[in-house]
Amino acid sequence: MTTARVDNPYEGAQVYVNPDWSGRASQGGGSAIADEPTFVWMDRTAAINGTEGARGLRAHLDTALDQGADLFQVVIYNLPGRDCSALASNGELPADAIDRYQTEYIDPIAEILGDPAYANLRIVTVVEIDSLPNLITNVAPRETQTENCNTMKANGNYQKGVGYALGALGALPNVYNYIDIGHHGWLGWDDNFEPFADLVMNETVTNNGASPEDVHGFVSNVANYGVLHEEHFDANTVIGGRPVREASDWVDWNRYVDEVSYAKAYGELFSQRFGRRISMLIDTSRNGWGGADRPSGPSSSTDPNTFVEESRIDGRIHTGNWCNQSGAGIGERPTASPEEGIDAFVWVKPPGESDGSSEEIPNDEGKGFDRMCDPTYEGNPRNGNNMSGALADAPLSGHWFQAQFSELVQNAYPPL
Repeated sequence: MTTARVDNPYEGAQVYVNPDWSGRASQGGGSAIADEPTFVWMDRTAAINGTEGARGLRAHLDTALDQGADLFQVVIYNLPGRDCSALASNGELPADAIDRYQTEYIDPIAEILGDPAYANLRIVTVVEIDSLPNLITNVAPRETQTENCNTMKANGNYQKGVGYALGALGALPNVYNYIDIGHHGWLGWDDNFEPFADLVMNETVTNNGASPEDVHGFVSNVANYGVLHEEHFDANTVIGGRPVREASDWVDWNRYVDEVSYAKAYGELFSQRFGRRISMLIDTSRNGWGGADRPSGPSSSTDPNTFVEESRIDGRIHTGNWCNQSGAGIGERPTASPEEGIDAFVWVKPPGESDGSSEEIPNDEGKGFDRMCDPTYEGNPRNGNNMSGALADAPLSGHWFQAQFSELVQNAYPPL
C-alpha cells in the first residue's frame, strides 16, 4: 500500500545513507559526517545498473529498505546537451537525443522507482540541475552566451526533457519532484528572476506529458557554494550613503546576497504561480565557509566595496565561480524544517565528489574539460573575468577528490 504524499516529505523521515559515499567519507577522515544522508546521482545511463565502485539504482533502493529508511534521494541528470555552459559536466547524450533520453534513461528509472517493493519509500528527485537556468542567462544576445546554450534554447529539448521526467516520475504517488533554480548569484537579478519563473510555468511544467501537479517544489544551490545567510549585511545595507546593492562590486545590483532569502523569495513567487504551497530545499553540502578566514562581525569601513569584502562569509572570488572552490567547508547538516519557508537543508552534492577535472582527462563518461576548474584560468564573462578559485589536481566530475574533502572537513561551519 502506497503512503499518501505529505506536505513536507522530510518531516519525521529517516533518510537513506549511501554506503558507497559513506565508506569513502569515513576512510577520508570524515567519520563525523559519514552517516549523513546524501543524494544518489544518476549522471549517465550506465549509473542505473551500477558502475565501478557505485551500486545501481535498484541496489540503492534495496539497501534503503534494509536500512529501514523511509526517504530516498536521487538526482535525475542526463539531459541531451547537458550543462551547455559547463564542459566539465557535459553528458553522454548529444543535443538532439531527446528520444534516447526518454526511452533509454527516464523510462527505466521510472520503471524501477515504480516497483511495488518501494511503494512505502518517499522518493525525492532533483530534476536536471543547471539546465533551465542556462536558458535564461547563457543565451543570445547576452555577453554570457555559449553556442551550446543557444542550440538548446532553439531546439527546446531542455524543456521537453524536464517535462517528460516530471510527468513520468510524477505519475508515481510516492515521488516528490524538485526542479533546480540555480542559486542567488545566478538568477537573483531582476532580468533573470521572473523570466525564469515564466520559463518554468509557460514552457516546462505543461510540456511533454508534465502537469503542474507533478512539481512538489524547487531546490537551490545544488553543487554550489552560496552561504545560507550573509550575517553581517543584506543587499539594502547602507554604507557610505548608498545601499551595497548599488555600490558594491560583489553584490552588483543583485537583490539577494544569500541562499535563504533567495529560496524564500522563489518559494513565495512559485506558490503564487501554482496556487498552492511550494516546497523549497537548499543544498548545504559545501557552503559552510568556516575556518580562520570567516569574519566574526561586520567591517567598520565606510567604503561599500571594502565593507562587503571584509564582511562577507562567502569566500569565493566571484559568485559565478562553481568548480572545486578553494577554502570552502561543509555546511549545515541535513535537517528537516530548519526555518520557516524552507522544508529541508539537504546534501545534494556529496562532499568530496569533484565538480570537474583541473586539466583534460580522457574518459568514456562524456565529461569534458572546463577551464573554470583550472586554478590558473583568468575567467570569462560568466564570472566577471575573475580567477576561477578552483583547487588544483582535481579528478573528473563525480570522482572522489580527497584533497577537497579534507579541506571541506577542516573548514566546516558549524564545525564538526
